[in-house]
Amino acid sequence: MNRMRILLLAAAFLAAVVAAYVWTGLLPKPAPQPTPVVVQKNDTVDVLVTGRNIPPGDRLGSTGLQWRAWPREGLPPEMITKDAMPDALEKMQAARARVSMVAGEPILSNRIIAPGESGFLSAILPEGMVAVAIAVSDLTAVGGFVLPNDRVDVVFTRSVTDRNGNKNAVSEAVLTNVKVLAINQTLASGTDNATVPDAQTAVLELTLKQAEVLGKLLTAGQISLALRSIADEGDGKPQLAQAYKNPARAQSGPLVVRYGLERQLPGQ
Repeated sequence: MNRMRILLLAAAFLAAVVAAYVWTGLLPKPAPQPTPVVVQKNDTVDVLVTGRNIPPGDRLGSTGLQWRAWPREGLPPEMITKDAMPDALEKMQAARARVSMVAGEPILSNRIIAPGESGFLSAILPEGMVAVAIAVSDLTAVGGFVLPNDRVDVVFTRSVTDRNGNKNAVSEAVLTNVKVLAINQTLASGTDNATVPDAQTAVLELTLKQAEVLGKLLTAGQISLALRSIADEGDGKPQLAQAYKNPARAQSGPLVVRYGLERQLPGQ
C-alpha cells in the first residue's frame, strides 16, 4: 500500500466522521421527560357538620348530622371530631342549636346545647311560652306516671262555703292540654323506668297569662295533674278554662256558693 492510498483512506475516514457529526446535529433532539410531581396528602380528621339548615332552638336530629373530612392542621378545639366523640351522630341528636346554622357548616360545641346543660330548657321553649314549676307528689301527679312530654289537665281544688255555712271541696280543670316539660330536673323520660316515683316538681309549658292565673290559684287551693291520652293532644296548645279568662276569678279570696251561684270574695 503506497503513501497516496493511505492518505486517501485517511481523508475518506475523516470525511465520514465529519458527515456523521453533522448528521447527528441535524436530527431533532428527543423531548425531555417531565419530572414527576409528588402530591403531599394533607392529614385530615372527620368532624361533625350539619346536614341541613337548622334554625335557632331546633333539634339537630338524625338528619342534621354528618361526618366530613377536615384538615387536621389548625383545627379549632370547638369542633366535634370523630376521634374524640365517635358516637356523636347518636349522642348529639337531642342537642339544639343556639344560633342558626346552614347545611355543611361544622358544628361547634359552643353553638349547640345538649340535654342537661344549663340553658337547655329555654332553648326548647317555643316562642311566647314560659316554663312554670309547681309542687307535685305521687298523689297529685298520677302516682308518678306523669312524665316529660306528657299532656295533662291542671285541676284546681278549693274549699267553698254554701248558704248554710258548710264547707265543701270543689274541683275543676282550669288548664287543659298542658305539656309537661320536666319532672324534677328530668327533661326526658328514661327507657328503663315507666314512672317517676319521687316526683316533687313538675315544669309546665304555658303562656304568660296562663302562668299568672296558675300562680294566683296556687295560693288559694290545691293543684293536681290529670294525665291525658296520647291521642288527645288536639292542636298541641294549652287552653285556659273560659271562666278563668276573667282575672277576677283567679283572685285568692274564698269562693262562696249561695243558691247555686258562685261569688268570688276579694283576696286578703
